Amino acid sequence: MKLMNDVQEATSPATSLSGPATCVSKVELRVSCKALLDRDTLNKSDPCVMLMVQTNGQWTELDRTEVIKSNLHPVFAKVFSLDYYFEEVQKLRFEVYDIHGTHSIGTRDDDFLGGVECTLGQIVAQKKMVKPLLLKYGKYAGKSTITVHAEEISGNNGYVELSFCAKKLDDKDLFSKSDPFLEIYRINDDETEQLVHRTEVIKNNLNPVWEPFKVSLISLCSCDEDRKLKCLVWDYDSRGKHDFIGEFYATFREMQKISSGNKVTWDCVNPKYKQKKRNYKNSGVVILSDLKLHRVYSFLDYIMGGCQIHFTVAIDFTASNGDPRNSCSLHYINPYQPNEYLKALIAVGEICQDYDRFVNLLSLSRGSSVSHDFAINFNPEDDECEEIQGVVEAYQNCLPKIQLYGPTNVSPIINRIAKLAAGDGNIKDASRYHILLILTDGVVTDMADTREAIVRASYQPLSIIIVGVGNADFTDMQILDGDDGVLRSPKGEPVLRDIVQFVPFRDFKTASPAALAKCVLAEVPKQVVEYYSHKAISPMCPVRDLHTPILSPVATTPTE
Repeated sequence: MKLMNDVQEATSPATSLSGPATCVSKVELRVSCKALLDRDTLNKSDPCVMLMVQTNGQWTELDRTEVIKSNLHPVFAKVFSLDYYFEEVQKLRFEVYDIHGTHSIGTRDDDFLGGVECTLGQIVAQKKMVKPLLLKYGKYAGKSTITVHAEEISGNNGYVELSFCAKKLDDKDLFSKSDPFLEIYRINDDETEQLVHRTEVIKNNLNPVWEPFKVSLISLCSCDEDRKLKCLVWDYDSRGKHDFIGEFYATFREMQKISSGNKVTWDCVNPKYKQKKRNYKNSGVVILSDLKLHRVYSFLDYIMGGCQIHFTVAIDFTASNGDPRNSCSLHYINPYQPNEYLKALIAVGEICQDYDRFVNLLSLSRGSSVSHDFAINFNPEDDECEEIQGVVEAYQNCLPKIQLYGPTNVSPIINRIAKLAAGDGNIKDASRYHILLILTDGVVTDMADTREAIVRASYQPLSIIIVGVGNADFTDMQILDGDDGVLRSPKGEPVLRDIVQFVPFRDFKTASPAALAKCVLAEVPKQVVEYYSHKAISPMCPVRDLHTPILSPVATTPTE
């Protein structure tokens, strides 16, 4: 008979698996170069790579590699370790120098062999980035190239399900058999002990079989397979004065020796008995009868495995924005300062353009004279734009050619991108994930249809970001966000997962563009992992492309 009691209730700190433990993603970068310029007269260059990071517009040195003597094709042993944030533009610069002597880089004796600027997002999206080295004023450094390899080291890599039993435990009770339970402690670097799991009590049984339990690898062993685990077996006492049966030490590496048909066993030893009794062997044996390792993938696992981020921009061109030729219009192009649409577009787009993206829009959904999702470059056969600069140019070029008109209908564009994300309806790999950025100035006129569309879209690999431009009432948008409760369709069906993030631009008017991007994109990595975890889909091998579509979700009438 099993007893769930105060011993079991104390288990919660280490065994709760409501969600994987979160930690900052860390990335390791490894660097090599080829065909470096030879600046030395008598022998070859002695290269070293300096890694610079940009903070508040200023470049500062983060770290540098070792110097490799007389080598034009160096492979550096130094590993750069950086924290990674999807929602930020993390600008990096690699500078290669030919080092003379033991002094620091930057003196006149050092020769600059070339450099390259990029973002951490670009590196992790490609996993292996190869770029030509440039000298001052953008001149190529001959045929010199630098290669940067990225690898995630977040440490949060899953959880394990363990099944323990024991045999021939010592009998500590006078009139009945022992009531055993098992405790597992992780021994930390400072030699302190952290309770990882406490099993339930098995009453009146010297050969107990405890219930299987799940624990994250971070909790179990801090993701260190060789970390010592101290395991204690007790005879339960209702007054709290449990009798010690025995102990043993294990590691997760030992546990993984279990294979089909085989079990891992440990002698359960009472040190006092071992010291006093000459023929003492053990106070029973504890057996690991089953081990199931469950991998929990991170956002970077999917991105570096080849998942492409497809970025679609949808801009509100309804009449409420005002005539773009009027300086009071939200679409007015001021030659000295970008409008709010452009500011939001650039802030979010600069992040997303670092990641592979490709979208194929084959048809447009039009009414007789009003379009709710036309291509802003007016090319339905190829509505893609080259990176964020192409999107900005398409937006600026279309303004003189359209007449603002009609209600703000958001559901058509959500349905369209959700259908695109769904593909043939049978998603089997993590090859693509869609982000839809909607920039709008007003109240949604098709609220019921939009709620229905979002509920349907929550089943697809799609995240929706809505930025409210201007000073309108955005109450409906807050409802779509779902932060105050679960969003439901008009029929009461809840979303499968929260996929909408709404932010009013006015809250960030005095903040930096990076602050807006960080706010609206911070949830995307979690949403990507949630979708593929729900579908039980693992990362795949890389496939690449670089394009961005830009659409309008709302009613407009193109002019001739």
